[in-house]
Amino acid sequence: MQRRAQAERKKGFYGQFGGSFVPPELEHRLQELERAYEEILSDPSFAKEFERLLKEFVGRPSAITECRNISKKYGGGRLFLKREDLNHTGAHKINNALGQALLAKRMGKTEIIAETGAGMHGTASATAAALLGMKCTVYMGAVDVKRQAPNVARMKALGTEVVPVEEGQKTLKEAVDAALKAYVEQPDVFYLMGSAVGPHPYPSIVRHFQSVIGTEAREQFLSREGSLPDYVIACVGGGSNAIGIFSGFLEDPSVKIIGVEPAGKGLETGEHAATLVAGKPGIIHGFRSYVLTDEAGEPAEVYSISAGLDYQAVGPEHAHLKESGRVEYVSVTDDQTVGAFAELCRLEGIIPALESSHAVAHALDLLPALSAEEAVLVNLSGRGDKDLDTVLPLLGIQEK
Repeated sequence: MQRRAQAERKKGFYGQFGGSFVPPELEHRLQELERAYEEILSDPSFAKEFERLLKEFVGRPSAITECRNISKKYGGGRLFLKREDLNHTGAHKINNALGQALLAKRMGKTEIIAETGAGMHGTASATAAALLGMKCTVYMGAVDVKRQAPNVARMKALGTEVVPVEEGQKTLKEAVDAALKAYVEQPDVFYLMGSAVGPHPYPSIVRHFQSVIGTEAREQFLSREGSLPDYVIACVGGGSNAIGIFSGFLEDPSVKIIGVEPAGKGLETGEHAATLVAGKPGIIHGFRSYVLTDEAGEPAEVYSISAGLDYQAVGPEHAHLKESGRVEYVSVTDDQTVGAFAELCRLEGIIPALESSHAVAHALDLLPALSAEEAVLVNLSGRGDKDLDTVLPLLGIQEK
């Protein structure tokens, strides 16, 4: 019996990272979730319904766009974008939200709760709930409620209750804290986790539903170019968009994979959220991964210009990919991010999310050193309408 328990526990680990470190009252709920998830993996009818919604409701497959104007200006390699910003709701988050909401429905649940930072997962959860006739409550840090007002309005329009969280830094960590607390206290709700974090089986579930990005991107690039990209790049906060696209290329040793974290105002200032670049292994929110901590060993205060990346930890598979050396993780500052945002707007007619702009910024640094035959594929995880109030003053643009 003990060996069997150890074997089952190992299913939730990526190397030394992952696991399920939760109170007893949550353990049986997670086991119920794992059983339901494993059932749908072998159920063709579930896959068929999910694929139908991705095509007819989300608008998949999302396009791949070559940024010819940027490549002309920067020289060197060619830049391509996987356009998750073109999805219904404007980001990659809808892939996972629909998948988990369908799973919740399969389990007989009628109410979902979720956490959100930038509001894109909250919007996606609200959208899925409205489509499937479910009640939805989203927990969001009070600071993020103010800086992401357009998404708050969208969630409310979709019939979702948005609960501002006033504790701590009032951002994403506190939103997760509040959602987990509600999950413990309300045994009939389904917690729709937004990123590839949390206790097992959430990282596996989120990876599964987001892997459509990598599967599509690989097939599209091969069909278009007759070869794979030389580099695949994505921004990393919790890590769902990144693990989604990385999953399509991890078994291809010729493809260099890079995750880009927020260096904020500079790593030396301490005002950043570069978990894998500057953190160390620890346990948070029921799983083991890299964590940014303070001198007392508690989760540190973190900062990013992008609300979707200011989280003290990162998905456990990313921690394992860092330690295995398969993926390189770097960081870029707010200034680099805003510069990349402006370049994509003015040279390509695409307004990117600030989260995605981190990945674009690193790509712009990389391009000039590459040959004209080398290709860089960036996952443009979302659109930037939500960020205009933040970015326009930094670009010296005054709204009238």
